[in-house]
Amino acid sequence: MVLERLSGLIAFARAGTLGSYTAAARSLSITPSAISKSVQRLEKQLGVVLFTRTTRSLALTAEGRELHERAVRLLRDADEIAQVAASARSEPSGSLRIAASLPIGVHVIAPALPAFRRRYPRLSIDLRLSDRFVDLVDEGVDIAVRIGELADSRLLSSKLAPLRLCCFAAPAYLAARGTPAHPDDLAGHDVVTLHYQSTGQPLHWPFGIGGKVLEVLPASAITTDTSEALVAMLAAGAGIGMAAPFVTAPYVARGELVPVLGDFAVERSSITAIWPESRRTNQGVRAAIEMLRETFNRQP
Repeated sequence: MVLERLSGLIAFARAGTLGSYTAAARSLSITPSAISKSVQRLEKQLGVVLFTRTTRSLALTAEGRELHERAVRLLRDADEIAQVAASARSEPSGSLRIAASLPIGVHVIAPALPAFRRRYPRLSIDLRLSDRFVDLVDEGVDIAVRIGELADSRLLSSKLAPLRLCCFAAPAYLAARGTPAHPDDLAGHDVVTLHYQSTGQPLHWPFGIGGKVLEVLPASAITTDTSEALVAMLAAGAGIGMAAPFVTAPYVARGELVPVLGDFAVERSSITAIWPESRRTNQGVRAAIEMLRETFNRQP
């Protein structure tokens, strides 16, 4: 009975969309009489009249219009199931366009791409790095990695990692000027600050103090619009600055930078991967999202 009803729904949905049994039959490669019989059986099973029929026209009844929308939605879901199954059987291939900010792209994504390509050699990657928020749908971007929460209902998202900001300085600078024990002590130090390329607004430094997150903007004689320039200046002894650990990790590993005020460091927000709803079943996108999750899980 379930299979019979499903065949009736297919016939009903196609006839309602195309406006005739003949057109529906042609699209399904069956006879018009088979369409008619399937619809009649469905009407009997449901206890409602779906079409108003004349010798020249076929029109949905009020009940038929409501059920037609549901039937079309059901069949669309069934098609998507088939697409997912077919996609799962195939190796990811084609081109994949990934957008990210410069620090995340340079320090996290780019180093992971060679191994990703070795695993999926039929994929080609276009990595685009910018401080600008791209429109994924309009610009044909498959995946974007952003800091913050999803705000576009046309997009799907997955949180990759928390963004934890911390202060850093060179050991030589701290040996000469002392190590601050509290954010209030920054007033007696040289600092390097960051401002965003997209807005020109400065990055306020968040600290966890007394159970609350307080944001301060230290007075600074040096400011820059890239994290790479900021950490390079810190390593050269410019003072104290705030950055994400994935940017400073190579400097820390070489002993050129050390964390400062670590007890006051807080999670600023989340690093999130987003992608269009239309790319939900794309195998390349699914593989890249999994690669990003694994990569960010390995970050300091």
